[in-house]
Amino acid sequence: MLALVHDPTAPAALRRTELPDPVPAPGEALLAVSAASLNFLDVAYADAMYAVGAVPGVDAAGTVVTAAADGSGPPAGTRVSSFSMGGALATLRAVATDDLAVVPDGVEDAVAAALPAAGVTALRAVRRLGSVLGRRVLVTGAAGGVGRYAVQLAAAAGAHVVAQVGAPARAAGLRELGAADVIVSAVPADLAPVHGVIDNVGGPVLAAAVAVLAEDGVALAVGQASGLPTTIDFEAERRRGGRRAVEVFTVDTGHRGFGADIEDLLALVAAHRLDPQIGWRGSWERTAEAAEALRGRRVPGKAVVEISRAGG
Repeated sequence: MLALVHDPTAPAALRRTELPDPVPAPGEALLAVSAASLNFLDVAYADAMYAVGAVPGVDAAGTVVTAAADGSGPPAGTRVSSFSMGGALATLRAVATDDLAVVPDGVEDAVAAALPAAGVTALRAVRRLGSVLGRRVLVTGAAGGVGRYAVQLAAAAGAHVVAQVGAPARAAGLRELGAADVIVSAVPADLAPVHGVIDNVGGPVLAAAVAVLAEDGVALAVGQASGLPTTIDFEAERRRGGRRAVEVFTVDTGHRGFGADIEDLLALVAAHRLDPQIGWRGSWERTAEAAEALRGRRVPGKAVVEISRAGG
């Protein structure tokens, strides 16, 4: 198969090469990949996530070539979206069937590839906050992939969404997605208390968000786009009284595979109730360009590369 592999010496640390075709385990389906999406983690933390020569990427959509040998999952010829650690940036991918979801008619593969990691993260984060109906929810780093999904899903659940971004240009389109208020730059200390925080930035932004939590509020530390450490004044928290929770949140929180959540997201897209927010789309020949745009925070939402077996 043709693939992009992690190579720290190559542009954007990605090198095209031929690799042996993957051999699926009994509970895995073999996919012919047509589209994959890049996440900020894939480019900002590639050295930590992937060994040299490994195939990066967690999100991919395509068609089942070989159904799982154990009889689970969809049959050959079915279009699917998948979420698994590594292996997305290749023409073939083996994925556990409980991490697959069938793509509905009318939803193209590029859109299906944009959903898994960012969409599932946002979906599970909103669910973790519990009922947000009529409550204020702060989403920091709201212009990114997770942030834009979180704004939409929280608003759809009835929340008063406050979206925070780092620059005026990053605020574009957030009100149309459901944000009631948009904050540019720092979270103000006098912001009205919020029931929940979905933080994608870390550092001082997370600390400021924790400081505006209402009693019994929950702050979810989802991402670390700033790369900065977070210092929280717990003595000040003690003096404020009440109970507030700060939780490091990852997509493996929960007790089921990713497939069911991807299916939920695909259904929302098919019903025109969730916008995939693809901010960059092009051939996988341009994956290095997409990676650099993500690293430079120049992509509103998701970056999707379309994969051809011929490499074009």
